[in-house]
Amino acid sequence: MAPEIPRLILEPNEKAAGRARRFVAARFAEWGIADDDIGRLVVSELVTNAYVHGEGRIVVRVFVDKHDRLPVVEVWDGGAKLPFIPALDCTATCGRGLLLVAELVREWGVRPLDEGGKVTWAKLH
Repeated sequence: MAPEIPRLILEPNEKAAGRARRFVAARFAEWGIADDDIGRLVVSELVTNAYVHGEGRIVVRVFVDKHDRLPVVEVWDGGAKLPFIPALDCTATCGRGLLLVAELVREWGVRPLDEGGKVTWAKLH
């Protein structure tokens, strides 16, 4: 039986992203990964999207993929609206976070959950 993946359950508020960054930093430290900048940035963006555009509590999981040994960040929320990268608008004051995430990670995606809501994930390099 596979070990339980630790998870962080967050209330959807302005403190959520900071708590998620500390959670990622602690997990990376456990694994001996000294450079956690990308992981903290990615989880911050995904949690902020869940807070602003999602619904309900936010769940964060961080684990190492058993196949390629790369870190994966998952952020769950109860909202049905799936995130996407909008067309580039140089005059926009928001909407670039997911584009930044996509450029910094190996791959990312989003999938609806059978029980409602969605999980947005990113696999780091």
